[in-house]
Amino acid sequence: QVQLVESGGGLVQAGGSLRLSCAASGRTFSNYAMGWLRQAPGKEREFVATISRYGASTAYTDSVKGRFTISRDNAKNTVYLQMNSLKPEDTAVYYCAARGRYYPGIREYDYWGQGTQVTVSS
Repeated sequence: QVQLVESGGGLVQAGGSLRLSCAASGRTFSNYAMGWLRQAPGKEREFVATISRYGASTAYTDSVKGRFTISRDNAKNTVYLQMNSLKPEDTAVYYCAARGRYYPGIREYDYWGQGTQVTVSS
């Protein structure tokens, strides 16, 4: 089992920045590719970004490319999502997730955090 706990969400004005963190515990963190996904009210959960086990590879959904950056620190068992130039359409609950194999773009993950709310006001 892997336990994931997100933090860093909040309310921010359009154009602002937030940094989400996800602390992992349980099994060896570097055994897992990590992802961030989000779900807005009335919409399906969507893929946002993913990073491979040692950070060599990353991938993003088109709508956040150039604005969001995913990174990880395996020594701290933590994955981050730096979000810049935020837009109202980025408003959602953001989830951290883990899976054994790096696979960009998918929504199927083995372990999930509880989510953190990000609200971007116009």
